[in-house]
Amino acid sequence: MSIARVRDYFRPLGLEPRIQEFDVSSATVELAAVAVGVEGARIAKTLSFKVDDQPILIVAAGDAKVDNSRYKAQFHTKAKMLTHEEAHDLIGHDVGGVCPFALPENVKVYLDVSLQRFSTVFPAAGSDNSAIELTCQELEQYACNFSGWVDVCKGWREEA
Repeated sequence: MSIARVRDYFRPLGLEPRIQEFDVSSATVELAAVAVGVEGARIAKTLSFKVDDQPILIVAAGDAKVDNSRYKAQFHTKAKMLTHEEAHDLIGHDVGGVCPFALPENVKVYLDVSLQRFSTVFPAAGSDNSAIELTCQELEQYACNFSGWVDVCKGWREEA
C-alpha cells in the first residue's frame, strides 16, 4: 500500500505523525479541501506526465492548471499525462494519492511556483484519503528526486 511506503519514508525524518488520514476521500482538490478544511488553492496537487518516455511529477497549487505553451517551453515536448495504469506502474501511487514522496529513482519531481504564495500546502501522502501539511521549503526538501521549481501553470495569477 502506497501510504505505508510514504509513512516509512517520513518515519526517519520525524514527519510521520504529521500525515493526516481522513474518513472521507481526498482524491480531488475539492474533496481534499473539504477534508483538510482549507481553500482548494492550498491543496498541492501532484500531476504525472511523461517526458522522453520517463515519468515526471509536477506539484502545483489546487487552483492552477497546466499551461500547454509554458509546459512545452520548459520540457520541450507536449504535455502528456500518464494514464491511471501508468501512474500506478511508473510512479507507484494510484491516481488520487499521487504524491512526491516514496518514489522510484527515475521519477523527477518539479514544484510549480503557484505554490509559493502560501505559507503551507497540503500534498497527498500516498492514498486517496491522506495529506501532509508542509511549507514550500519542506516540500522542496522532502520531495523525492527534486529537480527544480518551474513556472508551467496558469489560472492562479491575478491577471489584469
